Amino acid sequence: MQATKKRIVIIGSGPGGLTSGMILAHRGYDVTILEKSPVVGGRNAALKAGPYTFDTGPTFLHQKFTLDEVFAETGRKPEDYLRFVKLDPMTRLTWGDLSMETSSDEETMVRNIEAAFPGQSEHYRRFMRDHAGKLRAIYPCLQKPYHELKSYLSLQLLKALPYVATTKSVMDVLGDYFDDERLKLAFTFQAKYLGMSPWKCPALFSILSYIEYAHGIYHVEGGLSNISVAMARVFEEEGGKLRLDSEVAEIRYDGDRASAVLLTSGELVPCDELVVNADYAHARTTIFGDRSEPRESLLKKKFSCSTFMLYLGLDKIYPDEPHHHIIFADDYRRNVRDIQGEREVSADPSVYVRNSSINDRTVAPEGHSQLYVLVPTVNRRHGQSWESFQQEYRDKVIDRIIAKTGMKDLRDHIVEERIITPQGWEEADIFIGATFNFAHTLDQMLYLRPRNKLQGFGNIYLVGGGTHPGSGLPTIYESGRISANLICSSDGVERERVDFASDLLVAQPA
Repeated sequence: MQATKKRIVIIGSGPGGLTSGMILAHRGYDVTILEKSPVVGGRNAALKAGPYTFDTGPTFLHQKFTLDEVFAETGRKPEDYLRFVKLDPMTRLTWGDLSMETSSDEETMVRNIEAAFPGQSEHYRRFMRDHAGKLRAIYPCLQKPYHELKSYLSLQLLKALPYVATTKSVMDVLGDYFDDERLKLAFTFQAKYLGMSPWKCPALFSILSYIEYAHGIYHVEGGLSNISVAMARVFEEEGGKLRLDSEVAEIRYDGDRASAVLLTSGELVPCDELVVNADYAHARTTIFGDRSEPRESLLKKKFSCSTFMLYLGLDKIYPDEPHHHIIFADDYRRNVRDIQGEREVSADPSVYVRNSSINDRTVAPEGHSQLYVLVPTVNRRHGQSWESFQQEYRDKVIDRIIAKTGMKDLRDHIVEERIITPQGWEEADIFIGATFNFAHTLDQMLYLRPRNKLQGFGNIYLVGGGTHPGSGLPTIYESGRISANLICSSDGVERERVDFASDLLVAQPA
């Protein structure tokens, strides 16, 4: 491989920016990551509340083989930096008075389905067989860039076309397997990673639940934020320069090329290539200088929901509560409709609770624990103010947790608390507080999503949930690798792609 000292500047140290930084530094580039915060990670950063440590955003890792590939691109293994715990059971799902544990062990899952939904387990086996083939067809399309129309002529995309070019939703697909609406939700709630309704989410995303059930999910000791810390360590080991507390004010240009980045401190940081890992819509309307896009133009796009977050430090451990628990709204369809309507905060919320302290004693003092609580809700497109009813909503959420779990004395044991509302997300530079970025509708995917090589600019590349392949940690890692590879290809830098996924996917039953 021919090394180059071309200067790469990356704006933002989220998972996508760190992925690109690791790979490009390893391949010989002079790489600088500019991060406005005092810590790395973006929405994958740690949040501290007294002696308690929380993940700000993602709470488990699925599709771990993608992270393994990213580390292997630099000759490393993530296990050399992190301790992974494969969770089984994975998640407890609760509908009213009925609960079911999910598992990545097929026979265990068959027993759990049969106990909760008699006669449905064979449909689960059929779902898994069918989706093994579906994932094999779709997965290669998620690894390629779509910055040029000719990308649509690829053989991989043609093979995947029957799964992609359909008006069916994820819920429609599940209707081919299951009759009970609750059981369908056990295979569609993963659409929340995309911030979308399963009744609106394109059919191809039924692969998300398959990936979980086939390959499992992982906790990282200390929290998933430690993945970003480990990536930053690799980046610096490879000679990359990480600059925290370095906020970008504006991108400067020479023609259609970014020539430098102006910091709020007044410092000008020159670049030959620029990678943008900031929230796309926010960045596009603010830091692109005289080439910024009007806010009104971005508001024409479809965006994901937002989230109401509670981070609770407790002076007690609840050992009998699950690591992950999803409590569905009593009327889930209406709850989702309210969220997608973007105007009404649902009075009947769905609630996700992570009780990671039962498997990880490093995130709280001895004898204590912490709970991470996420409630999908409306984004801020219509300007809802949360200040007036934030406390009332917080109480409603805690009431629901107390009613639906064994944590009946929860209120008595909260000693630290932090809240992030959709308004808080927006104040943290997330456009209209849409936590999962652009919606993943057919007209906002592949070439129609902001491209990895940004159209109209000679040397600006995008990484993160706002570009291809989309939201969710594994796909964001992939976005970072795609953009890094595009830069290398433009320079003729040879590289052999690390690929663990092909053998894994082929190994699944046909």
